[in-house]
Amino acid sequence: MKLLLDENLSPRLIPLIAGLYPESRHVRDCGLKGASDEQIWHYALANGFAIVSKDSDFSERSVLLGCPPKVIWLRIGNCTTSRAEFVLTNVVSRIQEFLISSNERCLVLSHPPLSHLAQRRI
Repeated sequence: MKLLLDENLSPRLIPLIAGLYPESRHVRDCGLKGASDEQIWHYALANGFAIVSKDSDFSERSVLLGCPPKVIWLRIGNCTTSRAEFVLTNVVSRIQEFLISSNERCLVLSHPPLSHLAQRRI
């Protein structure tokens, strides 16, 4: 599972999730620091990544353009890297299902209480 983390997520997340999401990268590590959404989209498409972002921009792009690439929208607001790690590590099986699904283009993961992770499909 190759995830490409957008600039709005910390590059420190990569080593924290590497065991669960091998080959994942941060846009900064791909030479895409400051790149446009279009450039990130094309990079993810060409290199087999799913895009992970806290912005709605990629979700909206997936509605317009379809997939690939697939988009994981973290609707978790301004939070710590630990919180983002918590969300990504506690829904691994759901993310796996999403990535192999031919019917879904965007997975929305919301900011639930710690005891329950809510999700919705687009």
